[in-house]
Amino acid sequence: MTDQPRRRVVLASASPARLGLLRQAGLAPEVIVSGVDEDALTASTPGELALVLAEAKATAVAGLDRAEGALVIGCDSVLELDGEALGKPADPEEATARWKAMRGRAGVLRTGHCVIDTATGRRASATASTTVNFGEPTDDEIAAYVASGEPLHVAGAFTLDGRSAPFVDSIEGDHGNVIGLSLPLLRRLLGDLGIRITDLWA
Repeated sequence: MTDQPRRRVVLASASPARLGLLRQAGLAPEVIVSGVDEDALTASTPGELALVLAEAKATAVAGLDRAEGALVIGCDSVLELDGEALGKPADPEEATARWKAMRGRAGVLRTGHCVIDTATGRRASATASTTVNFGEPTDDEIAAYVASGEPLHVAGAFTLDGRSAPFVDSIEGDHGNVIGLSLPLLRRLLGDLGIRITDLWA
């Protein structure tokens, strides 16, 4: 009896952080960027918006010929603060204002996840939420961080795997979710599709 060939895994995201998380978990995904216009999509709550964006990315990539037969994973993150969904800041001024509003407070990082099995057409999706307790960086520290350029490339203008990590006092929930992908949730979504994550190990 021969082993089944390992399923192809495609990450529908340009995020190096998400790719890194999947690789650390033993997967070897290909990357196909969706090209979805995120600004064109809306939802009634930040959690729903994260899920709508994740599903849109996964659906766009799953429809491509080069994704045929693959498991497609789409994710998108937003920070919920005061009921508002905050994605990547548009410019340094917005990043600075965002940090001055966040410091000393708590926000909720919501990441939508969508997995599509293109071999069967089945899909599973859900949103993971993690509370982030921000520290109180000084105006000078915020200015230095914004000048680094990093906050312009990440949802909520911060990340746990970069220069802003010292400005986050604690989190409540899944660490990976804040970086961009919840591995425990991914495992459950794959299970909903009848796929064991251990069978995807490279």
